[in-house]
Amino acid sequence: MKTIILIDDDVAIQDALKVLLRYDGFKVEGHSHAAFIFRQEFSIPFLFLIDRRLIGIDGLDVCRFLKSNHTTANVPVIMFSASPSVERMAYSAGADYFIEKPFSTGLLRKTLKKIAQPA
Repeated sequence: MKTIILIDDDVAIQDALKVLLRYDGFKVEGHSHAAFIFRQEFSIPFLFLIDRRLIGIDGLDVCRFLKSNHTTANVPVIMFSASPSVERMAYSAGADYFIEKPFSTGLLRKTLKKIAQPA
């Protein structure tokens, strides 16, 4: 089972995404903060799904850290945000994909399919 590390400080969004992703066969580790990332206290997942706005840190900094670390540089990162102006910044930080909130489950599933079965 492929693991997704989900980081979003909104517990309701975490819960909704966990239900959806688990239904699609993923194991989901939900977190409200990102401190464990910087301490590297996690097993390498299939994917990181990171909100831009987190408690105490910018999700873009989390993405930059992951993409600059040799152990996680090749792990796909999907950044999401309610602000469409974040898209360019997300890609500059190294994100592989950006999804604007609110997003449809279909869009998220389509993006996950691209990652799971690259062309």
